[in-house]
Amino acid sequence: MSRALELYRSLPRYLTTRTVSGRLPSLAGAAATTTAPLRLRDRPAPSRPGPDWVTIRPRLSGICGSDLATVTGRSSFYFASLVSMPFVPGHEIVADTQTDITLSDGTELPAGSRVVVDPVLGCAARGLPACAGCAAGHTSRCDRVTSGHVSPGLQTGFCADTGGGWSGALVAHRSQLYPVPAGLPDERAVLVEPLACAVHTALRAAPADGDRVLVIGAGAVGLFTLLALRAFTPAGTVTVVAKHRRQVELARLFGADEVLPPASAVGGVRRGTRALRLDPEVGPPYLLGGVDVAIDCAGSASSLSTALRTTRAGGRVVLSGVPTGSVDLTPLWFRELELVGAYASSAGAAVRPAARPDGRPDGQVNGQVSGQPRQRADFDRALELAASAPLDGIVSATYPLDRWRDALDHALSAGRLGAVKVAFDLMTP
Repeated sequence: MSRALELYRSLPRYLTTRTVSGRLPSLAGAAATTTAPLRLRDRPAPSRPGPDWVTIRPRLSGICGSDLATVTGRSSFYFASLVSMPFVPGHEIVADTQTDITLSDGTELPAGSRVVVDPVLGCAARGLPACAGCAAGHTSRCDRVTSGHVSPGLQTGFCADTGGGWSGALVAHRSQLYPVPAGLPDERAVLVEPLACAVHTALRAAPADGDRVLVIGAGAVGLFTLLALRAFTPAGTVTVVAKHRRQVELARLFGADEVLPPASAVGGVRRGTRALRLDPEVGPPYLLGGVDVAIDCAGSASSLSTALRTTRAGGRVVLSGVPTGSVDLTPLWFRELELVGAYASSAGAAVRPAARPDGRPDGQVNGQVSGQPRQRADFDRALELAASAPLDGIVSATYPLDRWRDALDHALSAGRLGAVKVAFDLMTP
């Protein structure tokens, strides 16, 4: 048995929390800790679904924006069929393996090895032949996250069978695990999963050499996306929209050319790009012209609206933050913008193999390309960033699991309090 913070099915509690959080955002923390269907309980460690699975014990587990959207009731009901309940949240994990395990690439890890977890529960974890997305290495696009011998769950931390990081133990498939280098502290290793998502976002944004990029939001998602843009793309001028003083400081440290407050975003982009500003009789101002790429890392209606209204005709808008509101899509239509989603991370796309005489690609095993070179996994790039980027102090606070109310309240107020990442310390009794 181990302690676990569990989200259980209770539509009345969920709707109450959703209503309070939506109407009175200042009370979101109180709602998450009093009315949300969360409970701390003793429960047995999940059973391993098969021989390619291993029990792991978390050391640190982060609190993500998607976790907060779930516990405050702000997540879309779209997700209802993609999870199984009750589930233990937590998908930003650094943990110790409890038995020996051989990873998918042949690496042998002895018991007690530190690992980080790619939480996506794709075809490999579910014991299924690879779907088109998984076969190409785009595991974030898996079509079978509700199938196979594991209960529905788009990720670890949203699946009843696997457990999650907000607990003393969970199970992970060998395809999900990445060894942590000996010199990488836990406080950096726990950032690898959100860094991998940021790498994926930057690569999905795909700015051309010298492109102007606008990053809206300077919480963990926005700041890590800024790091990834600078490390792995040829982006030119990068402007960040940041709300709080500490976010402004970190955006500058991480490579932003300009940092703007939300109220000045349209005007700042207009000055930087020499765009034409229009002010309709009703509704917010917008630009004719603007940045080449805008990345919404906040996930609110206002942040997506800002992205759409400040991107030049034919430009690209990337939705990275979990969407929580509706927005006027007229700029998308009128300016012929590309709207791109960026969810989770990719295991690395395979290089297309030569075709066999029968027309099928050569070297496939259960639908996956065997013996073919692959692009680097987002997690590999994220481990590189975790070791090299100025991330000391980014984990702003850690809490033992029995102080979960304090932890969630801190995470929900992170920007105002000057925090970036709040995590659970599962090593503390």
